[in-house]
Amino acid sequence: MDKKTEEFYARLREELNNTSTWPSEYLYKFIVPTDPKKIEEVENAFDNLGAVIQTTQSKTAKYTSISVNVTMESPESVIEKYVEVSTIEGIISL
Repeated sequence: MDKKTEEFYARLREELNNTSTWPSEYLYKFIVPTDPKKIEEVENAFDNLGAVIQTTQSKTAKYTSISVNVTMESPESVIEKYVEVSTIEGIISL
C-alpha cells in the first residue's frame, strides 16, 4: 500500500471513530466497468454480512454503480473491505 493510500485510510479510520458508535451501519459506494463478473466480485465481498446491495447502470451502460449498506463491527472492518475490493480491476471507491 502506498503512502497516500495509507494516509487516506488513517484519516478515514479517525473520522469513523469520531462520528459513529460501533457496530454501525456503513454505506459503501463503488463504480465498476459494467461486467457481470466484476459486479459479482463486489457482491461476493459482502456475502453473508446481511448487506443491502443496489446496482445502477450509467446512461451509456459502460459503468455500474454499486451501493452496499451493511452493518460493520468497527472502523477497521470498514477499511478491510475497502482494501479487499480494491483488487477488483477497474473499481473506483467513492
